[in-house]
Amino acid sequence: MSHPHPELGPPPKLAKGALRVTPLGGLGEIGRNMTVFEYDGRLLIVDCGVLFPEEEQPGIDLILPDFTSIRDRLDDIEGIVLTHGHEDHIGGVPFLLREKPDIPLIGSKLTLALIEAKLQEHRIRPYTLEVAEGHRERVGPFECEFVAVNHSIPDALAVAIRTPAGMVVHTGDFKMDQLPLDNRLTDLHAFARLSEEGIDLLLSDSTNAEVPGFTPHERDISNVLRQVFAGARKRIIVASFASHVHRIQQILDAAHEYGRRVAFVGRSMVRNMGIARDLGYLKVPPGLVVDVKTLDDLPDHEVVLVCTGSQGEPMAALSRMANRDHQIRIVQGDTVILASSLIPGNENAVYRVINGLTRWGANVVHKGNAKVHVSGHASAGELLYFYNICKPRNLMPVHGEWRHLRANAELGALTGVPHDRIVIAEDGVAVDLVEGKARISGKVQAGYVYVDGLSVGDVTESSLKDRRILGDEGIISVFVVIDSSTGKITGGPHIHARGSGIEDAAFGAVVPKVQEVLERSAQDGVVEPHQMQQLVRRTLGKWVSDTYRRRPMILPVVVEV
Repeated sequence: MSHPHPELGPPPKLAKGALRVTPLGGLGEIGRNMTVFEYDGRLLIVDCGVLFPEEEQPGIDLILPDFTSIRDRLDDIEGIVLTHGHEDHIGGVPFLLREKPDIPLIGSKLTLALIEAKLQEHRIRPYTLEVAEGHRERVGPFECEFVAVNHSIPDALAVAIRTPAGMVVHTGDFKMDQLPLDNRLTDLHAFARLSEEGIDLLLSDSTNAEVPGFTPHERDISNVLRQVFAGARKRIIVASFASHVHRIQQILDAAHEYGRRVAFVGRSMVRNMGIARDLGYLKVPPGLVVDVKTLDDLPDHEVVLVCTGSQGEPMAALSRMANRDHQIRIVQGDTVILASSLIPGNENAVYRVINGLTRWGANVVHKGNAKVHVSGHASAGELLYFYNICKPRNLMPVHGEWRHLRANAELGALTGVPHDRIVIAEDGVAVDLVEGKARISGKVQAGYVYVDGLSVGDVTESSLKDRRILGDEGIISVFVVIDSSTGKITGGPHIHARGSGIEDAAFGAVVPKVQEVLERSAQDGVVEPHQMQQLVRRTLGKWVSDTYRRRPMILPVVVEV
């Protein structure tokens, strides 16, 4: 198995007749999925998603793929193929289209409807090409064939990309549920046909590669939901991803069966479920869904609220309910269902929300105490079965953290893929398919690009380090006035602390030390304000560290008069 090396340099110019595959996100992480294919100077992109921030990224709204390596080649992009409508696969599209709005988007009916609604908020009208399973489309030098796959959202597609260098199959996210709610199976017959033609490189979903056996059926949840609905005496509040149409369908079915009305809460939830209903992917009995404003007129035992926030996102509806910062107030006897998986890294945030809801008297039902979620990704048994059907000549695990990629690679090896033809890459690593063999050729820039409000890319790792210090240790400001000619102190030092746990009065002990350092500096002829600020920072920082064992951010200001 080949793997990237930290000292990899930029990839060389692509050899004639070769295909280059460069993931810009989705490897070593769950989210931010984006892969660039290059042949004969032209580019095809598969997916362009976002990653959601973790606790150590305070203030960040979204994390995007790094477009640096393709920014000066936007005119070479033939199109963006979107495998399905989840945020980790389409959420970055508006930010790429800001740079070139006329890049065509290629995807299924529901996927395009979801991204078009999102782009409308960004005032972008995209060029779109609707495709479905079985379709073949020529996109520049790439011939794309689309294959139905089953996932936790309708209309998901895998894509087979044919070029003279060979055929690459990108699975997107998939599982092999044999009893799907929409009766749309992963098309194993199509994959077998592609296998007979010869799959030169398979990019395969790794998310559940560590999980033994087969992923349970989505419809297995229905009986559990009925039990919860049957036992609930007051309101039922369900938190789910805003694009999980299959899960919401089961909630609607249970609500209808038990005589409850449903209201969607949150802009993305209202928008996406409206789209799914209008396109026929969500079956809603007449009168079942009502506006949230009408709920006050209904008794609690007839109410179901469906909202976002299953991952503990601080600004999502459920988190705000837990913090008593939402118009919907949790009361004793309410039932809350978290009908989603735990994305790695979100555990603490989710359990914090569960504790908050429980504090107000809610009965919280989640994956840990009831079967209210099944994964949308193939487990190890399905992947083994899949590889035996596809018989890929080369395998590149994608979509997963390092442990998932490694586990997926091992599964491929068990089914007979030679170890030297399994490529474990990471974001930015270019993999070239040359004469039927995949090999790593170099690495391009593929770091995190942070979205903070209207700012895109302005926040750096250094900025986040400062934010973490401010959040953990607080800030101490020092204000000193000096004579511009002599360097002598004419005012201060005035020292104030915020968030450090140190009272301002305590700084009386260090003021003489700061004065002494500045006076000595003036005697030595060092009166430049920046140098004096550094002296103040070091002196005060050492005193705080020695006295309190803390390292707050210190902001010295030296003013000349």
